[in-house]
Amino acid sequence: MPPENPRSPRPLARRSLLASLLLLLGGALLSGCQAVLFRGLNASSGPGDVVIQRDVMFDPATRLALDVYRPRDARNAPVLVFFYGGSWKSGKRAWYRWAGEALARRGLVVVIPDYRQWPQVRLDGFMRDAAQAVAWTHAHAAAYGGDPSSLFLMGHSAGAHIGALLATDAHWLAGVGMQPRQLAGFIGLAGPYDFLPLKDADFIDMFGRTHAVQLRSQPVHFVDGDEPPMLLMQGTTDRVVWPRNARSLAAALTREGEPVELKMYPDTGHATILLAMSRPFRGKAPVLDDVASFMRRRLARRTDRKESVVTP
Repeated sequence: MPPENPRSPRPLARRSLLASLLLLLGGALLSGCQAVLFRGLNASSGPGDVVIQRDVMFDPATRLALDVYRPRDARNAPVLVFFYGGSWKSGKRAWYRWAGEALARRGLVVVIPDYRQWPQVRLDGFMRDAAQAVAWTHAHAAAYGGDPSSLFLMGHSAGAHIGALLATDAHWLAGVGMQPRQLAGFIGLAGPYDFLPLKDADFIDMFGRTHAVQLRSQPVHFVDGDEPPMLLMQGTTDRVVWPRNARSLAAALTREGEPVELKMYPDTGHATILLAMSRPFRGKAPVLDDVASFMRRRLARRTDRKESVVTP
């Protein structure tokens, strides 16, 4: 943003506009108006040197597809699967073009898959879809210039929950012939990882009616020392997914001696932490920088230690 000029009200007007947009976008993430507002973010983005492959079917049985974003000259690049949020009830990969492009500009091959949502499916359905998307990415990353041995998962809100459950409860990836230790890392933006008890009727239908069944949905419940390194990113003023979720998962990983980084962003809400990856809101929080830094450090440590990829 250019420095303010007391002779011109335009920078102040722009700041006011961004603040208003942020409020609208934050409300939209919760109100079902996402399509219109994400279209605005997509309009503010642009492919540049990013090559996009759209509508790549990864699961013929469910006819689910994904989009791939990659640098034009990608070669053995780190790979990132991004799961969008929406309370496990809403969302489309096309809405997140701006996020795919922003991450690809950091030198990543980015995969954004769709997954079936409630009430069409419940926990087992969308987790199966997510595991299928990861398996497809692992098998096909090289064809898009990616390195399948440098595979990260990332998600926001419900998408962070999905990614975290794949990284902690090994049985989901086992169903597609993989293991959590094959992941180079997990990056969670404002994810619900420890959110019992359930009170909302939709979530009870989604995750089960008894506490014992609901525990299957809690990533913190499955931490056992076999998880990939994690970066947990959380806004301190989030009132949709409370910050205790990130703190609880970080504590569980620490108790098991697993590498985890917890980033708490002051005065940052549930929508802001996601939107900070977009051009209009890039200054709200250093999300992209922190993601890129985490990935570089983890890949450097793997190389230094000559860590081998676990093969089932």
